[in-house]
Amino acid sequence: MENMRDILREVLGKSLERSPELDRLIAAWPVACGAAMASRGEVVACDDGEVTVVAVDRAWQRQMESVRETLRREIASIARVRVTGIHFKLRSAGPESPAGDR
Repeated sequence: MENMRDILREVLGKSLERSPELDRLIAAWPVACGAAMASRGEVVACDDGEVTVVAVDRAWQRQMESVRETLRREIASIARVRVTGIHFKLRSAGPESPAGDR
């Protein structure tokens, strides 16, 4: 019997088929990496298979980088988009970013 996560991945992938690639990747991100990581990183761009994710701080950026290949495979599979790489950037400090996020 399929587990619930596999079923959700399949349903999400099918439901996103007609959406633009970036929207598909954004929707797939929380399923690909889980709620904790998804709340600390955001898919912001996709250019010719290269996905850019912005992390809230350096610790989460390093964590994401440590599982880069797994995330690449998962998000590509769920979103049904060709993903050749994922680049992780640190969120730049702005008015709404705490000083600790720099």
